[in-house]
Amino acid sequence: MIDINLIRNNKELVKENIKKKFQDNKLPLVDEIISLDEKVRTLKIEGDNLRQERNTISSEIGFLMREKKIDEANSKKNHVIEINNKLESIEKEENELSEQLKSKMMRVPNIIDSSVPIGKDDSENVEVEKFGEPIVPDYEIPYHADIMLKVGGLDKDSSGRTSGNGFYYLMGDIARLSTAMLSYARDYMINKGFIYCIPPFMIRSDVVSGVMSFEEMDAMMYKIEGEDLYLIGTSEHSMIGKFKGQILKENNLPITMTSYSPCFRKEVGAHGIEERGIYRVHQFEKQEMIVLCKPEESMDWYNKMWKYTVEIFRNMNIPVRQLECCSGDLADLKVKSCDIEAWSPRQQKYFEVGSCSTLGDAQARRLGIRVKGENGNYYPHTLNNTVLANTRALIALIENNYQEDGSIIVPEVLRPYMGGKEIIK
Repeated sequence: MIDINLIRNNKELVKENIKKKFQDNKLPLVDEIISLDEKVRTLKIEGDNLRQERNTISSEIGFLMREKKIDEANSKKNHVIEINNKLESIEKEENELSEQLKSKMMRVPNIIDSSVPIGKDDSENVEVEKFGEPIVPDYEIPYHADIMLKVGGLDKDSSGRTSGNGFYYLMGDIARLSTAMLSYARDYMINKGFIYCIPPFMIRSDVVSGVMSFEEMDAMMYKIEGEDLYLIGTSEHSMIGKFKGQILKENNLPITMTSYSPCFRKEVGAHGIEERGIYRVHQFEKQEMIVLCKPEESMDWYNKMWKYTVEIFRNMNIPVRQLECCSGDLADLKVKSCDIEAWSPRQQKYFEVGSCSTLGDAQARRLGIRVKGENGNYYPHTLNNTVLANTRALIALIENNYQEDGSIIVPEVLRPYMGGKEIIK
């Protein structure tokens, strides 16, 4: 949610930003918001004037009663009753219009950074830099599910019986490898000074609406029937929600945290669920990082965060690249975002394994997170980044460390978490 003052004072900038995101259907929102805002402010002024008048008359009534001017006092009392009735009507209308205003405000996309490339969708994202040489070996690399099956590491038949499509059992050394990657990613972030956290895996609707748009919520999240609770699609949501309604001390910034959680996603959309493999599934595990910082520090943190993910994947012998997300591919709350993509020697192309975003003060505004500074309170900037998601990281690791004899080399950084095992046969 952007600052209402920006819409009041620079509505053309807001409209131009909507056009850059190719959301022209939202252009009427700007004028609707301005109109509603004016009505709410007019009602507020009218209400304040009536309250002031009521206070003045109440003082006069007390004086008249002391002077035994009962009839005049009763007349004033009747006037107070009229004011109260009018106030009740005004307050009701003000509350209704304020809710409408808030609802429309939450649909206006955040102002994107000037460095964001303009494009309609993810097909127009821009490659920024490659890390590591993308190698295609002179032997065939099977589909990742087939490799995992051969080493006894994947069982989707059983998960189909217990849970349906989009779930899986990881078994044996593959399950151990998954845990090893998450443990390594956790320790890597702790060594970077991030506080480790295991957050709630369910959050209330007011937290959900504070961290993402309604469209994203409907497409991603599972609701718990009969309760105001949603299963998290990423721990970023409960991590940022931790600070809901809080006033933070400026000297405690930046707040840097890394979290482990299972993640649950509907994966509604054109891509659908992958039947055989584990690329797009309903459930996975993830190590995440979040930062709350001063506005002037957010871009520095953004560049630090995505580089952490690059280093983790390079330490596991996986070539990656950074892909800048274009304007049309940015979720509404994001100011700037990039994807980290891993090389697939089987497909001879890159695929997404993580995403890093700065959201400006949008989430802080929605959740009422403020910082007490020397010159008054302000909203901090929030950032998030995927450290490692186990399913996609497994695919990248298996393909890039697969040997001609069907074995998988365990990267050196993971061996301490695998009991010293160097190879999976």
